[in-house]
Amino acid sequence: MASAQDVTTDAAALYAQAQIACQRGNLAEGADLAQRLLTVDPGCARAHELLGMALARLGRREDALASFDAAIARAPERADAHANRGDVLAELGRRDEAVASYDRALALAPDSVDNWCNRGAVLHDLERYGEALASYDRVIALAPDFTDVHCNRGHALRQLGRDEEALASYERAFALQANHIDAHICHGATLRKLERHAQALASYRRALAVSPRHVTALMGQGAALIELARHAEALASFDGVLSVEPDNADALNNRGLVLDALSRRDEALASYAGALALDPDHAGALFNRGLTLAKLGRFSAAAACYRQLLAARPDHPHALGELFACVVMTCDWANTAALLPQVVAKLASGDLVISPFELRAVETTPTQHLACARNWLRQKNYGVPDRPCERKADRPGKTRIAYLSSDFRAHPVTYLVTELFELHDRRRFEILGISYGPDDGSDMRARVVKSFDRFIDVRDKSDDGVARLVRDLEVDIIVDLNGHTDQGRLGILARRPAPIQVSYLGFAASTAAPFLDYILADKTALPFEQQPFFTEKIVHLPDSYYVTESKRRIAARTPSRAEAGLPEGAFVFCCFNQNYKISEQIFDVWMRLLRAIDGSVLWLLRSEAAADNLRRAAAARGVHPDRIVFADKIDPADNLARHQLADLFLDTLPYNAHTTATDTLWAGLPIVTCLGETFVGRVAASQLRAAGMPELVTYRLDEYEALALKLAREPALLGSIRAKILRNQPNCALFDTDRFRRHIESAYLTMCEINRRGEAPRSFSVAAIAG
Repeated sequence: MASAQDVTTDAAALYAQAQIACQRGNLAEGADLAQRLLTVDPGCARAHELLGMALARLGRREDALASFDAAIARAPERADAHANRGDVLAELGRRDEAVASYDRALALAPDSVDNWCNRGAVLHDLERYGEALASYDRVIALAPDFTDVHCNRGHALRQLGRDEEALASYERAFALQANHIDAHICHGATLRKLERHAQALASYRRALAVSPRHVTALMGQGAALIELARHAEALASFDGVLSVEPDNADALNNRGLVLDALSRRDEALASYAGALALDPDHAGALFNRGLTLAKLGRFSAAAACYRQLLAARPDHPHALGELFACVVMTCDWANTAALLPQVVAKLASGDLVISPFELRAVETTPTQHLACARNWLRQKNYGVPDRPCERKADRPGKTRIAYLSSDFRAHPVTYLVTELFELHDRRRFEILGISYGPDDGSDMRARVVKSFDRFIDVRDKSDDGVARLVRDLEVDIIVDLNGHTDQGRLGILARRPAPIQVSYLGFAASTAAPFLDYILADKTALPFEQQPFFTEKIVHLPDSYYVTESKRRIAARTPSRAEAGLPEGAFVFCCFNQNYKISEQIFDVWMRLLRAIDGSVLWLLRSEAAADNLRRAAAARGVHPDRIVFADKIDPADNLARHQLADLFLDTLPYNAHTTATDTLWAGLPIVTCLGETFVGRVAASQLRAAGMPELVTYRLDEYEALALKLAREPALLGSIRAKILRNQPNCALFDTDRFRRHIESAYLTMCEINRRGEAPRSFSVAAIAG
């Protein structure tokens, strides 16, 4: 029979052997020796602990946990046993219990750096970021140069929204270890969140200097370059990712996004297809593919993307709105009616669901338009507080006005405004053009560039960079011509670069932006009674707010009706508004008019996406589809000439003709409109009154239908209306661009005077200037 001394000697030898085996990585052997030791000495706490460590490393976590529990039962004062138990619980996902184990270990050994560090990591996983931060701070107090903990501290601070402090933690980490890739990458991600994209780019590039093919750093660099509008470089970043990970669906999606921005849309679609081949329900690729297809006019295919996305992600914040926009664009009125209640319900609940630009084309209220703009603006999260500009518009010398747009090219906005820029009084005003859109090389681009005292192309600058430029130029008034349109960059204005910031022309609704002070309008288009639905203060110009070009050329040759596909001798109703403005309600009126006027036709602008639906809708209302004739888009001068083939222009509702109405009146074609409830539905009425033709404005759809029918049945009356339009044209306010120029300049000077006196922006009307 062995003595007690023999057992002790055997136990010590077994423990030493087990410990050596584990240290050498022979875990199975170590676990076997520890178990043999426990048969010799079942009460040996250290043996239970050693066995637990070996089992944990072998992946047998439940068995390891039982061993640590046995060790603690025999020696509860051993801090390491509690800490090891915490490690296993964390690996098992039992994080609350893990925290409790670390707390017991730290009560026994309060200066254990590893235990404080591990406790912080588990608390972070539990989203208890404040407690995690406290643990990391304790580590730093014990070991100030522990680089990884400074980085982890930054992660916790980011989650707490304390981004500036997070930046300081990451900076401390890479000050201690210059090649700490994680610190550089997270520093870059935090700067991107703060929209400091140029600095973010520098952080990602420091990481790439350490590891040139690091995927996360390349992805971050590409994202920063997108924000800086440096799309060609961003493309190279994502190509770099794909050279390392050809099956990276996120990189393929981002690559598609960049190719779309470069107008290489077929290549963008191929890139999205690659992402979807890897992940058929990739939310980003489905959404972005839909956007690109919509830009190509392939709305049915885009709608299919959004439907698939909604099936996979019913909570996607944008998919419903984009699907809705697609069905509106194709005049798919059944699906429009089915989806509209869902869109309106989401708007009412404060959800981001649809862009403010897209909502305006359907029957909605001013309240809903404002709610939509507020939701959209909140989602944009420009990351800068709203505060007044640091200076007033009291700089000596000429008043400096900057017009900001994506559309300084052959675009409807530029056709309207260029003469205004040319006519501005250079004795009192200095006029700047700030362009962030493409240079299409057109004659119109050359003309608009020449119309400014200074033209600045800022396509390659971030919102921050453009705002700094505007500030450095000491601009007194910046006039935004985009608003919430597709290419709008309100982030520039969110930084308050100018003392006075104005919304004009491009977006006929409230942006809901607190950093836009005024919106230019008139008493018909936007009565003061609608001020509650606008965050901008409404400024009334005396006539129509809609600027026009008095030098527009009408082609000398008018095509024949046969050339235009129109029947000779037929009464031609026409509407060259974009098809998405055609509501079912207005189409019903048009079909009744066609049935009432024998042989008449309806001449519409061609949209392949909507044409079939419109033909089917006509047939369903008892009108042969051939009585709808479609016109292709052509050169502006030729388009004006072909207006003379039509007899009467029928306006749309709830979204009127805007630029199209000025074209129609310039060509001398009568237009019947119906005054709507919202800004976009009142613009044609504004123009008709300024053209001296208020008799063509109606106030209900039954009046609209009756007037159109009367004009179609009474050629003499229609002829007199046409003659009056042409007679008024040389002297009417609508086409007197210089008169408009004097009024808008008066508005600008009033804004400056209000600003100089230190008063808040307020609504006002500009008095008509004689002469």
